[in-house]
Amino acid sequence: MPQLDTSTWLTMILSMFLTLFIIFQLKISKHNFYYNPEPSLTKMLKQNTPWETKWTKIYLPLSLPL
Repeated sequence: MPQLDTSTWLTMILSMFLTLFIIFQLKISKHNFYYNPEPSLTKMLKQNTPWETKWTKIYLPLSLPL
């Protein structure tokens, strides 16, 4: 039974990686990316809630008078 010749495997694997790298670089270079994305300015409306307009105090159950 003949031996399996593995002398060319390294060359094949390295050339495959190089080819894949080049293909992906070419695919990525075709994309158009925005250079400076800016957030859209939306006007935030402040809504007044009842606890913002008056002072409130939270009483603990143990601090209530007996």
